[in-house]
Amino acid sequence: MPSPPSLLLSSLPSGAELIGSQPLALALGWVLLLSGGCESTLNPPPARNVNLYQKWTLQPGDQLGSYRIQSGLGDVAVDLKGGKVFMPFDGEVQPAAGQEDLCVIISSPDVPAYLFRLCGLKQPRLGSLAQGSSLGSGGVVAFATLRRQADGTWAMVEPSEKLITQFLTAP
Repeated sequence: MPSPPSLLLSSLPSGAELIGSQPLALALGWVLLLSGGCESTLNPPPARNVNLYQKWTLQPGDQLGSYRIQSGLGDVAVDLKGGKVFMPFDGEVQPAAGQEDLCVIISSPDVPAYLFRLCGLKQPRLGSLAQGSSLGSGGVVAFATLRRQADGTWAMVEPSEKLITQFLTAP
């Protein structure tokens, strides 16, 4: 069996020569842009299970014939027409257990007695997000506010107009 040809390190281009190559630099730029830059999506946060104080038969994500339920009693649905949703405060964004492909749960130490469920975002950003960060965008997005009860369950409460406005307003 013939031995492989030897590779002389001196024949390889230097890093500076490679970076100086416009096609390579352009290709690397596109790879970084399309892969989300330095943001890691390899380890999304675990799904959050929310034990509701009150439970209705139809929940977001349920099927009704060939139709998918997008929101339920207690949600306020807003037609964003593709617009963005923003974090009104620093917090953690997790997929909603059992509704991972439809809803996210937002928690924050700024408002520890409350959780916020948003359903209908397309490709939501998960993990720890800073106030003003984009959560994602969507067509019709349903907002729900949940308040912690003494027994540890969560009750749906009416989301305030001011809070929904904060989710919809860019910083």
